[in-house]
Amino acid sequence: MLDHLITGATVVDGTGAPGRRADVGIKDGRIVVLGTTDEPALNVIDGTGMVVAPGFVDPHTHYDAQLLWDPMATPSSFHGVTTVIGGNCGFTLAPLKPGDGDYLRKMMSKVEGMPLPALEHGTDWSWETFADFLQRFEGNIAVNAGFLVGHCAIRRYAMGLDAVGNPADAEQIVGMRAELAKAIEAGALGFSFTNSTSHSDGEGEPVASRWATHDELIALCEETGKYPGTTLEGIVPGCLDTFSDDEIDLLAKMSAAANRPMNWNVLTVDSREPDRVPRQLQAAARAKELGGRVVALTMPIQVPMNMSFLNFCGLWLMPNWKDVMAGSVAERIQRLQDPDTRIKLLEWSLSKEAGVFRRLADWADYIIGDTFSQENAGLSGRSVRDIATERATSAFGTLLDIVIADELRTVLWPTPQDNDAESWRMRAELWLDERAMIGGSDAGAHLDRMCGAPYPTKFLNDCLHGHKLISMETAVKLMTSDPAALFGLKDRGVLRIGAIADVVVFDPATVGSQEPRLVTDLPGNSARLTADSVGMNHVFVNGVAILCDGVATGATPGTVLKSGRDTETVTAR
Repeated sequence: MLDHLITGATVVDGTGAPGRRADVGIKDGRIVVLGTTDEPALNVIDGTGMVVAPGFVDPHTHYDAQLLWDPMATPSSFHGVTTVIGGNCGFTLAPLKPGDGDYLRKMMSKVEGMPLPALEHGTDWSWETFADFLQRFEGNIAVNAGFLVGHCAIRRYAMGLDAVGNPADAEQIVGMRAELAKAIEAGALGFSFTNSTSHSDGEGEPVASRWATHDELIALCEETGKYPGTTLEGIVPGCLDTFSDDEIDLLAKMSAAANRPMNWNVLTVDSREPDRVPRQLQAAARAKELGGRVVALTMPIQVPMNMSFLNFCGLWLMPNWKDVMAGSVAERIQRLQDPDTRIKLLEWSLSKEAGVFRRLADWADYIIGDTFSQENAGLSGRSVRDIATERATSAFGTLLDIVIADELRTVLWPTPQDNDAESWRMRAELWLDERAMIGGSDAGAHLDRMCGAPYPTKFLNDCLHGHKLISMETAVKLMTSDPAALFGLKDRGVLRIGAIADVVVFDPATVGSQEPRLVTDLPGNSARLTADSVGMNHVFVNGVAILCDGVATGATPGTVLKSGRDTETVTAR
């Protein structure tokens, strides 16, 4: 007797092979039928007109905190994601010394946009070791979750207050290696780090990982490479724009030192910057020369991100803007009303030093979101260009006037400027490049700013009904077997006899995502953006349905993925 039988569907198995009609049988968490069968089943699903595929693997999330109160990892699981990788960018919640919780919560709120009240009220923060942290998820999650261990947590744990502001001495590096080893032995999938200048802690200081020397980073990569089934992930300043020679060399040397692949987040594509992609991919070429492997993550969709002059966002990362944004709301408003400051802000936003953030300076194309003052009544949904034309004022001046009237609370939506045909052609070319991989959703982070979690269904919709740049079969492969192979996930990412039954059933005629909406459903009465799926009918994790007819079942069959046990060793050479 089968547990589940899906009949008459088109099977897209994750290998890139053409879809074929077949029945899919599941028993004891594994796929046991892939063809035809007369065997009865406890649960039979009519798959006529449907597609059955492997569950999607999201390689770059920050669900480390949210999973503690949201076992479904919403909205990712509603879009067919059955496996998430957390602990990216050097940030994890463990190891954690008693008394350090407040520092870590404020840091995660600043760097990853997790609402502080949610972090304060969502869990008790009583773990210490990485093993303690992973134990929180055993039997309590609906999706499979694997976690890298972040450099910031390790450095703080090993060095205490010295972790910020100081290089590590030889003894402290030995201590960090020991803590990294303990985390990996407990199941951490590998090591992640950050050198990004955009990452500062709750006190405005560079996060701990940014104080590390290259020798420290390479030593930790060497330690990672001692253990089976491990991997590397990181972010340097050039990830946001253009790599320096030094950054290319660092990523390559770290990968080579561990003999493990290094993935980084995120490679954006814009036809107005045609040299960016070739330059960023030079990291892969240099890594190959040294015996390493560097892989760029890139998103297959455009993910709108809103901005605000009130709370930390991308605007604050443009040259000198953070100084204007500092202080109380009244102080900021006073600066923003000054004509000379307005001119300087405009110049800084268009400067070469602004790098990739120059894309945020298309002020006329911003769409006004939520407003909060009588002066701004009726402006929601309108472009700054149209409002500026009515007022006979400049676009940037108009935007600032609107923001000031709302005491900086206005929600602003930049219009993507990279939606042209050439940018999409470049993206499709990159998707198929072995030096890149689909990913970079940041699901679980920047919760009130963006919603990247729906990318699987949006990508499928685009392939089937939108730009149609690649086949559905190829799109499924890029989101299943490819990331599973990079992390060495055993028996996941493909549909074959004996594989673990992480399975999705969707309607190719309707699959997609609804528009993001702001909901207040986080601990501490905090808000986030989320989006429901369309046409994602059934999702199975380890052979158990977590979504049935689009409705969550409440089951928690997810596995805590542990290095060496659930992963095979993927070497860089």
